Amino acid sequence: MMNIVHIVPKLLAMVVVAVVAACGSEPLRSSPNPLKDTVIDDAGLNDLLLTSGDPEFSIEYFETAVAREPERGDFRRGLAISYSRAKRYPEAGRVYEELIALDQAQPTDVLEYGFIAVRLGDWEGAKAAESGLSGGFNNSRRHLLAAMIADSEEDWASADAAYTRAETLALKPDHVLNNWGVSYMARGDLTSAESAFKRSVSYNSRLFSAKNNLAIVRGMGGDFTLPLVPLTDQERAMILNNLGVIATRQGELKIARGLFAAAVDAHPQHYQGAADKLAALDGKVEN
Repeated sequence: MMNIVHIVPKLLAMVVVAVVAACGSEPLRSSPNPLKDTVIDDAGLNDLLLTSGDPEFSIEYFETAVAREPERGDFRRGLAISYSRAKRYPEAGRVYEELIALDQAQPTDVLEYGFIAVRLGDWEGAKAAESGLSGGFNNSRRHLLAAMIADSEEDWASADAAYTRAETLALKPDHVLNNWGVSYMARGDLTSAESAFKRSVSYNSRLFSAKNNLAIVRGMGGDFTLPLVPLTDQERAMILNNLGVIATRQGELKIARGLFAAAVDAHPQHYQGAADKLAALDGKVEN
């Protein structure tokens, strides 16, 4: 019997925590300059850039806007969100700090700064952001942040209480449940983790992180079959590869070889990561 608590930290690198930033839509790239000859007002243009624009173009726009009108908190907010969408998290954090220091921040800005701090591993910053929110600011993401902070301190009772509140307040709690499942995995409670991931997928069958995590937690328990959830060919290949990694770490090399081979077969463009691992195992496992 493998030591679950010992192996969990090594495998959590493959686990995906789905929610730490609010903006993540796929950018629509366009060569024409959307600012040229536009008649869209500032507010409408800001919204357009933050929902459908190339994040790098949005950064350039909002940097210029902030330099021109530094008293405009909406421009600085747009810059912070654009940095976040571009996955430039240190810069996003810096701009959120400016918003707060200049007293331009809204409660949602403080909350998003907390999630950026989590991404950067700045738990003190995350705690300061969460504690800086008023008691009347009560939404699912605020409690999700509190739950993740409690997880970082291994305060499981507080984490469960915060996850419960976050789930109750969420219109669709798929991300909350996915993170809750990761929390259970960190504790070595694979049964509760599997249940949380299944519930997450039931709310959103397109959430790859929850599907991936569900397969991983099953693999950690010795079940290397794919979960009965909708999967694209690419998702199937990635999950089979991850299961192969788990099997390898458990010393199940023949099972791992079969999983890596299945991953290569599953992906129409050939899954190189699995192919490399398969080639490495071919020298260790007899056919």
